[in-house]
Amino acid sequence: MRDHWRGPPKRPPWWPENEPFPPRGGWGWGGPPRRFPRRLGLLFALFVLLMFLLSGLVFRLLTGGGYGPGRPYGPPMVPFPLLAVGVLLVAFLAGRAVRRAAAPIGDVMEAADRVAGGDYGARVQARGSGEVRRLAGSFNQMVERLEANEAQRRGLLADVAHELRTPLSVIRGNLEGMLDGLYPADEAHLAPVLEETAVMARLLDDLQTLSTAEAGVLRLHRERVDPGALVQDAVAALRPRADAAGVTLECRVADGVPELDVDPVRIGEVLANLLSNAVRHTPRGGSVAAVVEPSAAGVSFTVSDTGTGIDAADLPYVFDRFVKSADSGGAGLGLAIARSLVQAHGGGITADSEPGRGTTMRFVLPLAPARP
Repeated sequence: MRDHWRGPPKRPPWWPENEPFPPRGGWGWGGPPRRFPRRLGLLFALFVLLMFLLSGLVFRLLTGGGYGPGRPYGPPMVPFPLLAVGVLLVAFLAGRAVRRAAAPIGDVMEAADRVAGGDYGARVQARGSGEVRRLAGSFNQMVERLEANEAQRRGLLADVAHELRTPLSVIRGNLEGMLDGLYPADEAHLAPVLEETAVMARLLDDLQTLSTAEAGVLRLHRERVDPGALVQDAVAALRPRADAAGVTLECRVADGVPELDVDPVRIGEVLANLLSNAVRHTPRGGSVAAVVEPSAAGVSFTVSDTGTGIDAADLPYVFDRFVKSADSGGAGLGLAIARSLVQAHGGGITADSEPGRGTTMRFVLPLAPARP
């Protein structure tokens, strides 16, 4: 419903340019969000006025027609003008009080419309009663998460497009060259195509693992395992690569390490990723150590190296998607996947590094439940 006598409402500056204002479907009963407190106050004032009149009517019926001459024990008759002024004053004060109380809710409604229009920068000033302040705070937190998720989504799409562009360019170039007769379709020219398709397959597999883990729907095939055996297997698998790079790779298992109830394949992926990164960023003659030991929260796994280290400005972002160093050969998803897999097991992972002195990656997994 629109107040035609007031003219068309003014288009707010935050309204999207490609959408008509007011909305074609109308605002509904409540009108524009900014009119909500006014209409609520008006309704309350009318309610107070109606209740006052009804109470007066009931009083007159109960007292047999009111009071006046001939009723010496009744209260004096109140003149009608004074009664009307009192009623209007009470209705005005009540409506104003309700409007002041409803104004913060109107702010939330207006900000909600802005968010629905795509403006994730909308925020609500916390004011009013304690409950309304909590509502405003919860709304602001919700919008902040929506804004962060939207930025993350756009960044992810841009990063995926960037990572896929290179292998697609190689595949297209080689295939076009063979079709145009520039070179034959032999093993030397088909091998790069197959290699780039493998790169794309790994990227898609990593993205699927990452998305399912972050969504909390990754299926874990848990079983009782020896943490020391997990580390020893991961070190043995990477030892030929470390020997070829001239890096000393050692494994240390502390005494009394309890069993864990984990998915050994997924935890093996975490260890393989951490060890692979450590060997890659450690110069010839350096060393990498994998240590497993008990901790207060469960079992601690530590992978430390004597490599180049991580800059302090980059350290807080090492577990983010597509964050990688200039000499890294992957897509920058390894540590993000490692964090998601550790968190899926109920654990946590941290990174500590100093440029020129190496890096230490540590993750802790909770203990297995007691055997029945």
